[in-house]
Amino acid sequence: MELRKKLSESANAVLPTILIVMTLSLTVVPMTLETLLAFLLGSVLLVFGMMFFSLGAELSMEIIGERLGAGITKTRNLCIVLFAGFLLGFMITVSEPDLQVLANQVQSIPNIILISSVAAGVGVFLVAALLRMFLGIPLQIMLIGFYILVFVLAYFTPSGFMAVAFDSGGVTTGPMTVPFIMAFGIGISAIRSDRRAADDSFGLVALCSIGPILAVLLLGLIYAPDNTDYASTWLLKVEHSVEMGGFFFSAFPKYLHEMAASLVPIALFFALFQIVRLRLGAEMLIRIAVGLLYTYVGLVLFLTGANVGFMPAGAALGQMLAVLDFSWIIIPIGMTIGFFIIRAEPAVYVLMRQVEELTNGAISGKAMQNSLSVGVALSVGLAMMRVLTGLPILWLLLPGYALAMIMSFFVPKIFTAIAFDSGGVASGPMTATFLLPFAMGACLAVGGNIVTDAFGVVAMVAMTPLITIQGLGMAYKLKSREAAIVAAPRDAFAHLDDYAIIEL
Repeated sequence: MELRKKLSESANAVLPTILIVMTLSLTVVPMTLETLLAFLLGSVLLVFGMMFFSLGAELSMEIIGERLGAGITKTRNLCIVLFAGFLLGFMITVSEPDLQVLANQVQSIPNIILISSVAAGVGVFLVAALLRMFLGIPLQIMLIGFYILVFVLAYFTPSGFMAVAFDSGGVTTGPMTVPFIMAFGIGISAIRSDRRAADDSFGLVALCSIGPILAVLLLGLIYAPDNTDYASTWLLKVEHSVEMGGFFFSAFPKYLHEMAASLVPIALFFALFQIVRLRLGAEMLIRIAVGLLYTYVGLVLFLTGANVGFMPAGAALGQMLAVLDFSWIIIPIGMTIGFFIIRAEPAVYVLMRQVEELTNGAISGKAMQNSLSVGVALSVGLAMMRVLTGLPILWLLLPGYALAMIMSFFVPKIFTAIAFDSGGVASGPMTATFLLPFAMGACLAVGGNIVTDAFGVVAMVAMTPLITIQGLGMAYKLKSREAAIVAAPRDAFAHLDDYAIIEL
């Protein structure tokens, strides 16, 4: 029954993107049959992958994260808490499949150095996030300080490397990292009884997204790369259906291996903690084991469908739309795709559910989803404008982050924390496997510089939710204030009985 419900949710999430791509391919974009067929096969894998992943995340990753967070905090030993935080941040980032994609794209820096640096960046910032929770440091103060540091470093980093650095912040907070880190924060907050505990449950992903940006910017300063070549892996050429099937089947072993390498370290860490401290019952352990299996199967199906089926379709669409006489149409079409494609991001559903649960429904999942959709639509529109005009990425990121920081002083703090978490959540595998190839294809068609103009779309997707989610917070605050004003006269007579009010 639960699988059927998840299947329905997944199909509804992916269906709008399928309809948009099909409509475009049958009208203005003459996509090749192999690309279209790969996209449709990929869509089927995507739907089933999301179904298994979302159920598996509920049964395993969220429980593991919460239990580890609560268990580590109960040791009441700050050194153990911080060491475990760094180790978990490092370990889960190394296992993030999107990080491998990023490392392969940045050919001027050895993969192992890039991956280790980014993982260390996440580990250090997870420690910073834990210290914030224990010491009660306001999130906005830390965000402002660290983002000032980011933009100062960006000023000195080679311009051809900047977009990749900002993309790394979004790429590394993917489907493995987000559910685990969010649940870890909830587990730590759960054993606190103060009134700020719920607010502090959010914000860990927001800070962890900064670590990779700083790490890659520092690598840019150290290596000063003048070679900014990228690796194009999304072109698809097959001659018949059997070759197409082989294309998908040959991808499965790769993702089976990658996802096993991702999940095994987390499972081992949890097993060790279970033996030493947690000692959960057999029923709970079986539930977690089944959840891990669902997560594994779901991510393998999802990543195979997204990488094999969606990448070529995204690149073909971008390339063909950009060469039309009315190439500007790529901006509204990109915005429409961005609006709907965010609904197919697996981690978005984890965020929506956790926000709804922790706020007791005060912030609805639907409102969150709509705000994210508007944010991603804006980001894809801006990214397409950059592709067509060659606008430097800092011209958009600098005012965007400045606006987000200013808004943080006027909206309820929980919305600021959720907004900055949403930035990391929104820029997941769908952005990396469809929107980035879409921008690269368009950039190739107009003769632009792919590294400086097309890269950066992930960074834009990570930035705009900061503004739209905080805009939702502003609307929520104004609505609450109006409700309080309307309720005030009634409260003034609350101490009188009904008869006294009639007399007045």
